[in-house]
Amino acid sequence: MGLSGVGGGLKGFAAGSITGGVEILITYPTEYVKTNLQLDQMGEHKKYSGVLDCVRKTVKEYGIFGMYRGLSPLIVGGIPKMAVRFGTFEYFSEKFKEEDGSEAHVWRFIAGMIAGITEAIFVVTPMETIKVKFINDLRSSEPRFKGLVHGVTQIIKNEGIGGIYRGATATIIKQGSNQAIRSFVLYSLKDWYTGRDPKATVPHLLVGIFGATAGGTSVCIDNPVDVVKTRMQGLEAAKYKNSLDCFLTTMKEEGPLAFYKGTLPRMTRVCLDVGLTFMIYDTIKDLINKRWT
Repeated sequence: MGLSGVGGGLKGFAAGSITGGVEILITYPTEYVKTNLQLDQMGEHKKYSGVLDCVRKTVKEYGIFGMYRGLSPLIVGGIPKMAVRFGTFEYFSEKFKEEDGSEAHVWRFIAGMIAGITEAIFVVTPMETIKVKFINDLRSSEPRFKGLVHGVTQIIKNEGIGGIYRGATATIIKQGSNQAIRSFVLYSLKDWYTGRDPKATVPHLLVGIFGATAGGTSVCIDNPVDVVKTRMQGLEAAKYKNSLDCFLTTMKEEGPLAFYKGTLPRMTRVCLDVGLTFMIYDTIKDLINKRWT
């Protein structure tokens, strides 16, 4: 185990932790709307006609801070998620580099995939399941969860520890593909800008634009997986046998367009999220590199 890989991983872990807290506070409202639209079903149980309707009804009933309902699970999980993601990515990126410091695009794709799978197993699956159940609970006429601790306790009491690992397969696929695609696109754009010159730098604002492009690309490719993941983690997940059954049932009952529910708010959130994340991360990593050698 080379020290360079460990050092890169620790720097990524530190920079990722700070990045995680900042970006969640900025982007959560779009995540709230996206999740509500994905949980919305056809027929008499349908609550929202679209993005603006969801925002209007939420603000009317709960005020502007209603857009931050269910935030606590994401704050608690978001910081370690980014820490694990960037720590793992930086570690494997260092391992995959050639002697001259270059790295093939395919290895960045693989490093991103490993990072996504790692964060899905250790952080994202339980965090996302709790978040979706909280938002799902808030949609009911008589919400059951009184707070984060009470809600998590009730979920584990009623469903066991497996209750916070619903949709694990879909989440692993989603996170693995997300990070693989985003890493590949982002670093390909960086290489294009710098001409693969290891000494050249990319302005932080441009990194943000490249990150937004990478995020939008991932949404176009894997939104169906995100819909399945959200439904498998909702309070009505018990009606599905597994992720495949959820996919087939949704296709049969609602058609293929159901897999692109919430695409607009997710696209908005992800482009903003990924753009900000990479821009903040690059800035923080540069500061850490100046102090940590």
